[in-house]
Amino acid sequence: MLEMLGEVYRYDAEAREGGLTAEERLRFHQEHSGPVMEKLHGWLEAQFAGRKTEPNSSLGKAITYLVLHRKNALFYRTLHGAEVGDLFMTLIHTCQLCGANSFDYLTELQRHAQELAANPAVWMPWNYRENP
Repeated sequence: MLEMLGEVYRYDAEAREGGLTAEERLRFHQEHSGPVMEKLHGWLEAQFAGRKTEPNSSLGKAITYLVLHRKNALFYRTLHGAEVGDLFMTLIHTCQLCGANSFDYLTELQRHAQELAANPAVWMPWNYRENP
């Protein structure tokens, strides 16, 4: 798995160093990274199908997160939409890791937008409940 991810990161570095346009980078990744990601997806799916990884283990949870994010990423229509989606996926997963309810957390961020802007460090998923 790490070798496959390393390969994708190498392709990404090549694309950045090549000074490609956004459209050229997309085609480059579709041609080079796409097959690697499909292979990785197959490996991830096989971990559960072959009962090689327990779904509730740390690796199982990471695999579930990756597969879920892969499915969600198919619906991003713009680069900005993908960035926002990535941000929310990261916040939701961080909430899960620290035992916070992600819906409650995101709701509190909306309710306290001014306080959040003034002091973001106290509004992290692991400490936001300490705020009045």
